[in-house]
Amino acid sequence: MDRETSHLAPVAANYAPLTPLSFLQWAASVYPDRVAVIDGARRFTWRETAARCARLASALRAACVGPGETVALLAPNVPAALEAHFGVPMAGAVLNTINIRLDAPTVAYILGHGEAKVLLADREFAPLAEAALAELPVNARPRLVEIDDGYESFLEGGDPSFAWTPPTDEWSSISLNYTSGTTARPKGVLYHHRGAYLNAIGNALVWGMTGQPVYLWTLPMFHCNGWCFPWTITALAGTHVCLRRVEAAAIFAAIADHGVTHLCGAPVVMNMLLNAPQQVRRDLGARRIAMMTAGAAPPAAVIEGMQRMGFDVTHVYGLTETYGPAAVCAWHEEWDALPASDQARLKARQGVPYHVQEGMMVADPATLAQVPRDGATMGEVFMRGNIVMRGYLKDPEATAKAFAGGWFHTGDLGVCHPDGYIELKDRAKDIIISGGENISTIEVEGVLYRHPAVLEAAVVAKPDREWGETPCAFVTLKEGAEASEADIIAFCRANMAHFKAPKSVIFGPLPKTSTGKIQKFVLRQRLRPD
Repeated sequence: MDRETSHLAPVAANYAPLTPLSFLQWAASVYPDRVAVIDGARRFTWRETAARCARLASALRAACVGPGETVALLAPNVPAALEAHFGVPMAGAVLNTINIRLDAPTVAYILGHGEAKVLLADREFAPLAEAALAELPVNARPRLVEIDDGYESFLEGGDPSFAWTPPTDEWSSISLNYTSGTTARPKGVLYHHRGAYLNAIGNALVWGMTGQPVYLWTLPMFHCNGWCFPWTITALAGTHVCLRRVEAAAIFAAIADHGVTHLCGAPVVMNMLLNAPQQVRRDLGARRIAMMTAGAAPPAAVIEGMQRMGFDVTHVYGLTETYGPAAVCAWHEEWDALPASDQARLKARQGVPYHVQEGMMVADPATLAQVPRDGATMGEVFMRGNIVMRGYLKDPEATAKAFAGGWFHTGDLGVCHPDGYIELKDRAKDIIISGGENISTIEVEGVLYRHPAVLEAAVVAKPDREWGETPCAFVTLKEGAEASEADIIAFCRANMAHFKAPKSVIFGPLPKTSTGKIQKFVLRQRLRPD
């Protein structure tokens, strides 16, 4: 076997670089007339969607977007956002989806750091896009294409039969996603074609997706490329149901009118549905609807309530650096016999790695020695495998630190149960996950300290039934200074993205160690419900 192996090298007949772009080719070839996209009254078949994606790729090339260059997207879940997940990489470029809830300075930083050549911006967010562009030097501003009549005109200039070529290297970047400001500056996370392909398949495996699902876009596509579901649903020749705004009435209507089978969202979306007024609810009949959730573990009562409404909840866990979900609370049939409260408690755990993720463990962050499987010993969660990012754009030091010891350091703290399932217990660096959005306490504190009346400030997560958790600010005012809770919150909202601002403020002295460090664990204990 070892003497003559030259004839066993990969060749065109037995090897092709993995890319999720192949899913679009397949869907358009096998199911050309099936409805691929629903957007209100508009419908696109897979034949039409493939042609629109090819037009986009062709138009980007004509706009002098070269291989490896960045195309940014600032849009809600509209057809153009889905098309960009194919059309941009079909042009050989890298897609940078930007959180529409960010402020103009942060958007400007992302555009500059990622060196975007073109910015596709939905008409609703044109003012945000223009404000961000105004902060960049003229020679560093990407070309702005508004997703409205301007986008359709842009597509018209493209060729629907554009002969795009797959990547020659599956390690090539397909997308660039920025972390949610968990440091002073968000970091640019690079995904490769191989990882996007594999996690798209992984989603289908862990969710048991078969046939041609009808998927409702309640999860933002700007979050980790919609957890790779633009590619997953396309691989199954399913139907993408677009949703501009995530509102209870719109969700119930879409489920009832379009036969939705699957949707994703943070626990806040489940709360929205559970607490929706009766007049916006629709009869879902006897069928069950699959819902995937991540972020702060949903309360047991919420999971139970969703089950009663007809939703089967699957809990997943992941980070921007792992293409979105990379772990799932895989269900065991014998758990069906347990009381609903026990089932909800088990389902709230983060679980085990995806099939396409090679490893996950809870270990000592200094030695990488795994903690005992006792459900009590705390450690850091580590992952490694094909659905871990390439690295951080222009940040070799942060990349090396994240991959030290051959594992990706998530920064999340948890325990490992006797059955091997992990459960998060706390978050390193005090990250708050509110309604699926990551909020850095350091960033919020930095704004608080800019208030003229604030002497000291600390921000921690406050449990919240609707959002999972929200930022709570503990503030000590300067001697003789005055400020109300409303004053502090308004100041923060004026100086940062609104979703990051504290929802509550508590005044008084802050607990400290002998060295003067604020004891955040004491503050968290004060907020725990009795």
